Amino acid sequence: MNMLPEDQYNRTLLDNVHPGDWQNPRPPGRYNLVVVGGGTAGLICAAIASALGARTALVERALMGGDCLNVGCVPSKAVIRGARAAGELTWLQNENLLSALPPSVSFEAVMERMRRIRAAISGHDSPGRYRDEFGVDVYVGNGTFTGPATLTVTGDDGSTRDLTFTRGVIATGARAAAPPIPGLETVSYLTNETLFSLTELPQRLVVIGAGPIGCEMAQSFARLGSAVTVLDMAPRVLPREDPDVARVVQEQLVDDGVRLILGASIQRVAPGGSGIAVHYRIDHGADAAAAAAATASGETAVSGTHLLVAIGRAPNLDNLGLEAAGVAFTRQGVVVDDHLRTTNRRIFAAGDVAVPLQFTHMAEATAGIAVQNALFLATARVSKLTVPWTTYTTPEVAHVGLSELEAARQGVEVDVYTHQMEKVDRARLEGETAGLVKLIVRRGRKEILGATVVAAHAGETIAEVVLAMKYRLGVDALASVIHPYPTQSEAVKRAAAGYLKKKLTPRTKGIMARWFAWRR
Repeated sequence: MNMLPEDQYNRTLLDNVHPGDWQNPRPPGRYNLVVVGGGTAGLICAAIASALGARTALVERALMGGDCLNVGCVPSKAVIRGARAAGELTWLQNENLLSALPPSVSFEAVMERMRRIRAAISGHDSPGRYRDEFGVDVYVGNGTFTGPATLTVTGDDGSTRDLTFTRGVIATGARAAAPPIPGLETVSYLTNETLFSLTELPQRLVVIGAGPIGCEMAQSFARLGSAVTVLDMAPRVLPREDPDVARVVQEQLVDDGVRLILGASIQRVAPGGSGIAVHYRIDHGADAAAAAAATASGETAVSGTHLLVAIGRAPNLDNLGLEAAGVAFTRQGVVVDDHLRTTNRRIFAAGDVAVPLQFTHMAEATAGIAVQNALFLATARVSKLTVPWTTYTTPEVAHVGLSELEAARQGVEVDVYTHQMEKVDRARLEGETAGLVKLIVRRGRKEILGATVVAAHAGETIAEVVLAMKYRLGVDALASVIHPYPTQSEAVKRAAAGYLKKKLTPRTKGIMARWFAWRR
């Protein structure tokens, strides 16, 4: 497959995040804090600790900025923006708003823009900036614990530095992991770590996984011109979301030309024809067309020029010497308590290597907890966090707290207040009426237990609900907020107004009727 050659933007990125001529400092003595890992969590830990006056060291063996900068949030959202532009051109054409043949969006230009922006952003995460601006001792190389409070850094040139510390934070993140699919090792497949190095648009892209990454990239590449097929064992896309929420995204994916094969059990992967063949079995009730095409063995196959595997993550634990440090770990990551303390009371962990919600903003939040608890009294708790997340499809899906489905599974009685975006004037004016706002409220009370927003810019819209949940303001507070007219976020107020309407029971209406009769 055609992967990215070295160019000025890649060179700038590499010079910033892993400079080849970097000279590791000589340890000045015992550090107050040593942070292992230079992704979001590690960078935040180091910056906070140094700003507080702690003598701080940061160790990174691969690329400063971690997944988010290099192969995650930054490149994916840049590609999504280009794909959204392509979708807007299609919308203009469908609305008869173009007076001539529509222009097209170039995949090569989208990728070039992504690399340019990523290279520009990378300077914020560079070793030089953290040394010069924050006063952090930055070590480029592999950090291995040699004891409960000691670490050896081996640089690219083979040189070593021995560090001692009072407190440590493990923030090594996670990486894409191949699922146990027979034959996967026989083909050249893409993950998020290689997808953004493509130089040519895939003719036929097969995506395994209909979660957030799979849906985001499937929609983007379809809008940019690829023939895209998505397979997943689940009966719907975004299986963590409520069915009515997933349905909105699923319908939009189909409208964008994505072929969905759901309820599919992947049997094997093999080279096939001019590309890669994915063989699968399917529940006959899940996809009648696919089931009808199955062979006598029950298998059928879909082929593509490229394969994207969008399921599976593994914590970065190799070559860390965790046993020597007395730090327990499992296949899911470093074992921590609610304070993010490991089994070595000197060492804490933050971000993807330690918590199940693997988002950049979660890494940032846990970094604050880890560094606070490491340097001061361990009072901050992960369980106190109110954490939203967003899937950046069109429309976006933003979520916080319990979903309706999760509440039912946990036996929590709730009231659900929903407002459809098609009833919001701004959504109609923008031609973005697919979606809804759903508030999950404890039955008979004001307490907001969760919310989901499916709309354009849902990630921004959910913030006021997160604020209300964090400070326990109650659903009535959302109903009282004045929103500018016309805006998409009016839907939050309209959904919350359902709580006020429910309070107007027949008995209440009767009392009020007598009051108004007396006032005449």
